[in-house]
Amino acid sequence: MCLSTAYLNEKKEETIVARYVAQVKCADGKIVLSDIIGAETEIVGTISFIDLEGGTVIIKTDAA
Repeated sequence: MCLSTAYLNEKKEETIVARYVAQVKCADGKIVLSDIIGAETEIVGTISFIDLEGGTVIIKTDAA
C-alpha cells in the first residue's frame, strides 16, 4: 500500500497538512485528501507535485 504525506507549497515538516494519505480527489479548485482511516482534509489550491514512490503530495495555495 502506498500512503503519502501532503504539504502546502513546499516539502517541509512545518507545512504538512495530512499524513497517511490514501486518496486524493480534485474538483472545483479544491483538493480533498483522505487518510487511511477515512478522515478528510479539504484544501483550496492546485496539485503542484506528486511523487507516488516517495509518498509526497505538494499542494500550491494562493498563500504562497
